[in-house]
Amino acid sequence: MHIEPGVVHGAKLALGAVTALAAGGYTLKLAVDTARQSGIGSLALRSVIATGLVFSFFELLPHYPVGVSEVHLILGSTLFLILGAAPAAIGLALGLLIQGLFFAPFDLPQYGMNVTTLLVPLFGIAALAKRTIPAGTAYVDLGYTDVLKLSFAYQGGVIAWVAFWVLWGEGFATSTFAGIASFGAAYILVVAIEPLVDVAVLAVAKRLHALKGSALVTPRLYSAA
Repeated sequence: MHIEPGVVHGAKLALGAVTALAAGGYTLKLAVDTARQSGIGSLALRSVIATGLVFSFFELLPHYPVGVSEVHLILGSTLFLILGAAPAAIGLALGLLIQGLFFAPFDLPQYGMNVTTLLVPLFGIAALAKRTIPAGTAYVDLGYTDVLKLSFAYQGGVIAWVAFWVLWGEGFATSTFAGIASFGAAYILVVAIEPLVDVAVLAVAKRLHALKGSALVTPRLYSAA
């Protein structure tokens, strides 16, 4: 999902800064709401966990270039289900920033675009979860179909944003569309893997009763809304 250096350049880079500021503002709103609900200590702790996990996802899990970008196993829906929307968003933003500062400084000019690509689909699945998951259902009780919807929505959003940034930078050339198609097709593997990870993680969480009421996880993991 990284936008490669040179794909978007010059004045066009400013759009990434604008969308990142908007995403950051919404993240701040979510963070305030979460702090009111479960306390600032829980928000901070879950955000630190999310940041460490995201950094590990980027640096340790397999990733490879395909078409116009790179395919990463980001596990955005997993972070959302276990930690909540605000900590997941903070973790995605900080994990990506740490990677750029210390391991991939050439990605920093594209940070605004890349963080938008990660955060806006997360906001989308948070809204989708509110609409499709019954208020009386805890996340640990979700089935494969439920998590598949969330994973598909998140990864679909990532693909859509990557396509937008590449078209914004390179225009509507045939080769650009071919690269986008290759990238999107490769992400089918991620869509296949992520729901299985979600189900497995939720199954483990369901058996770890000590986490119920813990500051380490979102309250919705074990409790109905």
